[in-house]
Amino acid sequence: MAAATEQVIAVGRRKQAVARVRMMPGTGKIKINKREFEDYFPSRTVRGYVCQPLMVTGTSDAFDFSVTMAGGGVTGQAGALRHGIARALERGDGTLRSVLKESGMITRDSRVKERKKPGQPGARKRFQFSKR
Repeated sequence: MAAATEQVIAVGRRKQAVARVRMMPGTGKIKINKREFEDYFPSRTVRGYVCQPLMVTGTSDAFDFSVTMAGGGVTGQAGALRHGIARALERGDGTLRSVLKESGMITRDSRVKERKKPGQPGARKRFQFSKR
């Protein structure tokens, strides 16, 4: 476990979103860009998704998190925060690695938006073909 005054810093990424997570011993509060967790993510399902690493490891009330979030949308930011929390927990207590790795929370989701190609309206879509 991390010492009482020690704080652990980790970075989580998903799509274009980046979450810089600072974990310190506390009561389970999460602040994102100086806003409350419930205000930043009003959806209960998204909040549940973000808190999965804490639920799996049983450390919901053990740590406070201060997060700086940048880029992406709601889904990307939620995934980045989940990844950052998992990495911070792993760095703080190495024994949690097997639990987090088994549930797939340490692995970075590398899927990003595909670029638009020239001569097409999007990445894969083609303009309508006309024979005559």
